[in-house]
Amino acid sequence: MDSKNTLNVPESSLPRLVIIGGGFAGITLIKALNKNDFQIVLIDQNNYHTFQPLLYQVATGGLEPDSIAYPLRKYVKRFGNLFFRLAEVQQLLPEKKQLITSHGTLKYDYLVVATGARTNYFGNTNLECYTMGMKSVPEALNLRSLILQNLEQAIVTKDPLKRQALMNFVIIGGGPTGVELAGALAELKRFVFKEEYHDLKMDDMQVFLIEGSPKLVGGMSEKSSKRTLGFLKKLGVQVFLNCRINDYDGHKVEIENGTPIPSENVIWAAGIKAAPVAGMEQAATGHGGRLLTDEYSCVKGFENCFAVGDVALMEGDIHYPKGHPQVAPVAIQQAELLAKNLSRLVHQKTLKPFRYTDKGSMATIGRKKAVVDVTGMFFSGTFAWFVWLFVHLMSIVGFKNRLATLLQWFSNYINFNSALRLIIRPYQPKQ
Repeated sequence: MDSKNTLNVPESSLPRLVIIGGGFAGITLIKALNKNDFQIVLIDQNNYHTFQPLLYQVATGGLEPDSIAYPLRKYVKRFGNLFFRLAEVQQLLPEKKQLITSHGTLKYDYLVVATGARTNYFGNTNLECYTMGMKSVPEALNLRSLILQNLEQAIVTKDPLKRQALMNFVIIGGGPTGVELAGALAELKRFVFKEEYHDLKMDDMQVFLIEGSPKLVGGMSEKSSKRTLGFLKKLGVQVFLNCRINDYDGHKVEIENGTPIPSENVIWAAGIKAAPVAGMEQAATGHGGRLLTDEYSCVKGFENCFAVGDVALMEGDIHYPKGHPQVAPVAIQQAELLAKNLSRLVHQKTLKPFRYTDKGSMATIGRKKAVVDVTGMFFSGTFAWFVWLFVHLMSIVGFKNRLATLLQWFSNYINFNSALRLIIRPYQPKQ
């Protein structure tokens, strides 16, 4: 065993390819790689892949968390030269081609950084401390508990101002995550909470959506933005455009040129930034701390090191001079091409440059309410909603997960209800 290999990865005559991150890019790369060309080691802090687009449904009790999480070891069990290690990468030593992890050191021949992105609070420590993020399954479960706990607390609270703060829900960020969460909360208020919390005056529950730009779902068409705004208003969501958050102390949201909003339920969905590996500080970065790569996904200034997905900002595409959008289709397409290019690299063949194919964007705002932009066309309403359901269902990893999600969606559609609103793990808000 190599003295620089303390993760118990066996030696091999094949070049060792280490992949950091089991998100969309990481698992796509594993599926697309020629397993005969490499010994592959996947490293992640979690032992599961998360289907992040549906985290908001876990947070609002529409889905069980295991419906959108898939064990990473199911990927590795089929291949003898593919290994998974549950570990945190603490340091990259590029000059030695070594990774220092929480469980030891590992040498590599080729490295792929697919660590994705984390929440960006833009330097506001209060927002980071007191708002709820939604980038992981634990965060979604924390949010679900907080929503239910605060409604239970509102029932027994005598102070009307305190009760209003417990029943006000403020979502910061009008992208797909923000509008989908706002729509889900508004429908819960109308169809579920009104029945289950009959001893609360549900008309007092308010859902606010705050967006700093002039339009919602900024990456979509003007028609989608306007239709999304209309859907949300019909659901009773109070939407603030061109509005920025000044501060939040855990009890009151301070907004620009407006009256403070009392709330103890503030969800941050306003931005992300890259999550690169420690030791890459000398790497050139672009907007949001993303690692600059060439059109082959090679990290500039690093030998045999690649970056794909949200952590990467690829230069050279004239259609995306500021980098490709940080969405799953980009990560998937980059990983598919990188898998082929890695084999070409091993066999000393010419690499092919990446060109992103935009297959469209979509967002759902509630039952039978969705918007879809695809190949220059726009449609909304019930048909768009069914398209959204189908695309997301087929994108979920694992047949059992797809089946479980489909059954839960069907049950929720028939009953306008769900049995998942359980406070299994109480959340303690920061004071």
